[in-house]
Amino acid sequence: MSFQAYLDAVETKTGMTPRELVQRAHEQGFGPGTKATPIVAWLAADYGLGRGHAMAMVHVITKGDRIDTKHVGTDGTHRDASDTLWLDGKASRPADE
Repeated sequence: MSFQAYLDAVETKTGMTPRELVQRAHEQGFGPGTKATPIVAWLAADYGLGRGHAMAMVHVITKGDRIDTKHVGTDGTHRDASDTLWLDGKASRPADE
């Protein structure tokens, strides 16, 4: 599953775009420098997310929308089309993403 697919699944599970969840995380005091454990616990308790989906959100909450280019354009199951993740909802994502 690509990184973007994890974020799309988070949106399906929570009904919120990744950007909306990032905003809520910031309201909770989470951001750059926050360890994964409290964010994962919050996402599990408030939104029912499992560890994999929560860890995808930990990345965007603490590091933003960029991912390592080693996953871009590869043939593996974790490949992504771009090093920039779309956080504004799967329905609004441009077709070439």
